[in-house]
Amino acid sequence: MAEVTTANDDKITPDILKVAGVVVLGAIMSILDITVVNVALPTFQTEFGSPDAPLDYAQVAWTVTAYTLALATVIPLTGWAADRFGTKRLYMTAVALFTLGSALCAAAWSIEALIGFRVLQGLGGGMLMPLGMTIMTKAAGPKRMGRLMAILGVPMLLGPIGGPILGGWLIDAASWHWIFLINLPIGLGALVYAWVVLPADTAQPSESLDFVGVLLMSPGLALFLYGVSSIPEAGTVTANKVWIPALVGAALVIAFVLYSFKPKHPLLDLRLFRNRNLTVSVITMFLFAVAFFGGLLLVPTYFQQIRGESVLMAGLLVAPQGLGAMVTMPIAGTLSDKIPVGRIVPFGLIAIIIGMFGLTQIAADTPYWQLIIWLFVLGLGMGLTMMPIMTTALRTLTNHEVARGSTLLNITQQIASSVGVALMSVLLTNGLKDAELALPAIAAQQDPRIEQQLGGPEVVAQGLSQAAEAFASTYWVAAALCVLTLVSALFLPRKKEESHLLDDQDESAPPVMMH
Repeated sequence: MAEVTTANDDKITPDILKVAGVVVLGAIMSILDITVVNVALPTFQTEFGSPDAPLDYAQVAWTVTAYTLALATVIPLTGWAADRFGTKRLYMTAVALFTLGSALCAAAWSIEALIGFRVLQGLGGGMLMPLGMTIMTKAAGPKRMGRLMAILGVPMLLGPIGGPILGGWLIDAASWHWIFLINLPIGLGALVYAWVVLPADTAQPSESLDFVGVLLMSPGLALFLYGVSSIPEAGTVTANKVWIPALVGAALVIAFVLYSFKPKHPLLDLRLFRNRNLTVSVITMFLFAVAFFGGLLLVPTYFQQIRGESVLMAGLLVAPQGLGAMVTMPIAGTLSDKIPVGRIVPFGLIAIIIGMFGLTQIAADTPYWQLIIWLFVLGLGMGLTMMPIMTTALRTLTNHEVARGSTLLNITQQIASSVGVALMSVLLTNGLKDAELALPAIAAQQDPRIEQQLGGPEVVAQGLSQAAEAFASTYWVAAALCVLTLVSALFLPRKKEESHLLDDQDESAPPVMMH
């Protein structure tokens, strides 16, 4: 047995790094999968349709939306399940479910089958991040939170850098099936690693499952996000498939909010919003995720559809964003342990605003060096923003509140990501449809015969210019949302925060130890 570490220690010891390695591996699978699929959307359009008649972008975007939908549905159960079954057992179950879903995705025979299997994959992936944050927070203690959260931020770096490049290379060198098959060895390795390294924790099934909460919250979230996510495909909010599920879902969620203050142990503990830091963090996280993750989805699509780049080249061109985050995230982690995050996050958001406003100037012939600079600046801002927000939210919670708090943060992020993807997709889809030559010009990039039918290269260039304007218009909305996020971030703590993580340490699970 290795040396036991206590939550009061300041040093990051090898046993804690091993636990962090398990969490990072699981998070890499979950996050990498989102960015890999982002870059594959144009491929799905032609693979499941045809070069002459590609599927609508809004339809294939469901491969992203279905995953986040499943994530949002299962995340509320994670806090209860972690208490009931123990974090180690539940984490391994989540990894196994995610790996199984990946294998089925690789075998999908139609876009509908792929969307269905992405739901199964998301049910496993949804538990990985909140469980990982819970495991890391309890292993870290208050004095190491910022640095440990920066380690958890490694997948946030590898996702934007490695995902598009890996996805592009696999699609170009083999086929789209391999973007899912690659998860099988990673998943099996993560299972063995988790079994060996994670400390055995005792399940505390004292809290009964809030069945009423489950019946209200999970279907409510799923229906609401289904309605919102149907907007790009329907093209209007007045379509029955949009407003009916969204309205029913919203009603169920509102009913859950009103009900959740009655039981002693609700499915989602909204009483945590009495903590000012958590409340401001959740609002800031929501606005940030809508703007950032919604906008992030469009970048590889621009490179492929407007600039005619291969999937691999599109992935390489997106990499500067991840490199920017790699520069600032370790700095933000160290600073978060020393100074209040209210003095860190606004600088990150200013960088993101600069990058987003740069993308509002995007055109069909924008020099690549300009695009690379804007994406790098976006990455610098992201590294200073996301993990410090999560750190301040969890730092002032007590030990037994951490699982519920990380659940609340993750569900906020997933709802916001779904709203962001839906919002940006509908804006882009409508913008492309409104421009007379945009969609035919994009099709001509894939098929030279269409270029001749349109009237030659000049007409195609005009259409691509119109299509680029649709991308630029969408980024104006993302930039405006980033400005709103900055306003919210100004309310983050600007004075030293008092940690309550050890307040109930005697009642909690034993400190981290290695066997």
